[in-house]
Amino acid sequence: MNQLEILRFALRGLLANKMRSSLTTLGILIGVAAVIMLVAVGEGSSRSIQQNIQRLGANTLTISPSFSGGGGGGAGGMRTQGGNTGPRTQARQLSLADAKALTDRTLAPSVTSVSPVVTAASSTAAYGAASHTIAQFVGTYPSYFEAVNKPIAQGTYFFNEDVLAARKVVVLGQTVVEELFGTVDPIGKQVSVSGVPFTVVGVLKEAGSTGMQDADDVAIAPLPAVQQSLSGFGSLNSIVVQATGAGTTTTAQSEVTAILNQRHGITNDNPDYRILNQATLQETVSAATGTFTVLLGAVAAISLLVGGIGITNIMLVTVTERTREIGIRKAIGAPRSAILGQFLLEATLLSLVGGLSGVLVAFLGTRFAIAGIEPVLVPSSVVLALGVSVGIGLFFGSYPANRAAKLRPIQALRHE
Repeated sequence: MNQLEILRFALRGLLANKMRSSLTTLGILIGVAAVIMLVAVGEGSSRSIQQNIQRLGANTLTISPSFSGGGGGGAGGMRTQGGNTGPRTQARQLSLADAKALTDRTLAPSVTSVSPVVTAASSTAAYGAASHTIAQFVGTYPSYFEAVNKPIAQGTYFFNEDVLAARKVVVLGQTVVEELFGTVDPIGKQVSVSGVPFTVVGVLKEAGSTGMQDADDVAIAPLPAVQQSLSGFGSLNSIVVQATGAGTTTTAQSEVTAILNQRHGITNDNPDYRILNQATLQETVSAATGTFTVLLGAVAAISLLVGGIGITNIMLVTVTERTREIGIRKAIGAPRSAILGQFLLEATLLSLVGGLSGVLVAFLGTRFAIAGIEPVLVPSSVVLALGVSVGIGLFFGSYPANRAAKLRPIQALRHE
């Protein structure tokens, strides 16, 4: 008996019970599709988080005041200074003088730019009959645009001369432009922010939403102009430091820490500020989301195992039902290898058809967003899931096939 005849017998056996074969295939289909889809969702969420972090710049440090009694903080061991050693009594706010001190190239050679930041939250802007409450009105220096990766889509950003002259010019995010101007070109127009006129000089490139926060609902203006008009000349909300490169971010953090500790009189491991290191955050998130993706794939793989058990069950029933057929074929000279090959082939065909169908379903499923996440198909997960499904057919089909091949002709012929 050649291979073609074995294949013909296997197909005939499967088609004889179409409903049973279809349900068995469905179990493998669900398992393969679940593995590929969940891995795709995990990869999609990972890339989404990475893109959100990269929007802030991979080589930036964000310094913010800390009055909670501890300076260490952040994900995955991302510490600024040591641990919490007790309450702080001489906490100091971040000041413009602190920002200027960080520009000292002798003390901080790994720092390329320093951008002091003040934020006036929920400032109402108006243009003509339209008005909009801007979620974040930022006062800073021109270096801020590059440090936090906010490119200009239209017009230009402001310059150092605008900062020195405290000119009331502003760069708007896409959401603000749409709310105030609609389809009108905003460049050169004046908007009233809490009663103070600002001239629009540029529009930021669309950044998109980050969770519940709209990253495009923002306005950026020179620091002195915002302090004069909106926030007052108090402390800074934060200082954004850009390192000379992604590889020098940790060194820059050490240099910044030394300068601020000296200026704020910090002698213990309990500073009155914290530093968010974007590079460290990105590494931590990558590791966490990688683990999350593997966990999702492992959970989905359980359904593949269940599908394999289903193949064993169905093939055992098939062997029992076809015992007389097996006995007749062996009595007229069918070798053991032909019987073994036929039932192994039946199990493998069930898992292969189910696997290919699962890949197709998963491919179609990744075309749609799931819970706001765009799934990203991972080729290795497709190959792995399909290979495992075929392996499951061989593994779980081997016991029923071997049982069929071992039947003695005389016993099989007597079976009712």
